[in-house]
Amino acid sequence: MPEIDILVADDEPHIARALNFIFKKEGYSVEMALDGETAVRAVTEYRPKIVFLDLIMPKKNGDEICKIIKSDEQLKHMHVIILTCRGQELDKQRGLSAGADEFITKPFSPREVVSKVKSILESRKNG
Repeated sequence: MPEIDILVADDEPHIARALNFIFKKEGYSVEMALDGETAVRAVTEYRPKIVFLDLIMPKKNGDEICKIIKSDEQLKHMHVIILTCRGQELDKQRGLSAGADEFITKPFSPREVVSKVKSILESRKNG
């Protein structure tokens, strides 16, 4: 299976498409998932370097997917970023306690998200 740079898992199609467009424009290989079960399949099939997970999705929540990723020896190296409109401290703790590496609240700046991805991938190259 081809490895991809980024998986965007968000049940809001306009957000998933926007991130897909932004990342592809920057030259990254991207896959999208609009529900949790599709996200789990994509994670195991494509082995992305970075996974953007919406916290609340149908069929499986982002924190559940994060726990799956971080508890699997083959997957735990993936950088998981919880991306959600729910910015309360409790939601942040929920994502981080599931093993997420970072937490970004919607709405977000596309420039900041691209900058973050570049930084993560660059540090992996040099690490």
